[in-house]
Amino acid sequence: MTPFSLFRQWFDEELQLTKVSIPSACCLSTIGTDDYPNARFVSLKAVADNSFIITGNLTARKGVEINAINKVALTFWWTETERQVRIQGNATNIDSDLADKYFAERNRDSQIVSIVSNQGQLLNDIEALNKKYSDIETEFTNQQLKRPNNWGGYAIEPIRIEFLAFKPTRFHERKLFELTDGHWTLTELQP
Repeated sequence: MTPFSLFRQWFDEELQLTKVSIPSACCLSTIGTDDYPNARFVSLKAVADNSFIITGNLTARKGVEINAINKVALTFWWTETERQVRIQGNATNIDSDLADKYFAERNRDSQIVSIVSNQGQLLNDIEALNKKYSDIETEFTNQQLKRPNNWGGYAIEPIRIEFLAFKPTRFHERKLFELTDGHWTLTELQP
């Protein structure tokens, strides 16, 4: 068993039981430009080519931090199955074709917000932002929207993945996969 097959199994089991609206939500942690950890929730788009794919604004704080230091962590908490997955790895930009694909899959409101908003920047005038939104909405009615240059994604290639299954006895099951010299090793950890 690879950590990727175990992840897919656990994720599929959670998807079958969950009632939450965004079951792919995970916490992305980065190393801040001020050397403090920084965390926010993002949505996992895919597990492909032994990487975890996330998307978003590349010039927002998370993008700036990843571009400075690409060591990141993803944390999943699945309520229904009472499982946690912690991933540490290195983030690299996905190619523009893949970014275009993920942008096209977003709902139209999210696409427009991504075009008009400088995510994380100081908001001076909400009405001006609303007008930019309305202008794009009107100008491109019934037209496909083009992905802005500052929107893309990251492929997170893990070096360490820990799976934790909570147990009523408090003897939780912990499996740690670590990548060493291109091979995954599995160890079990005490609860």
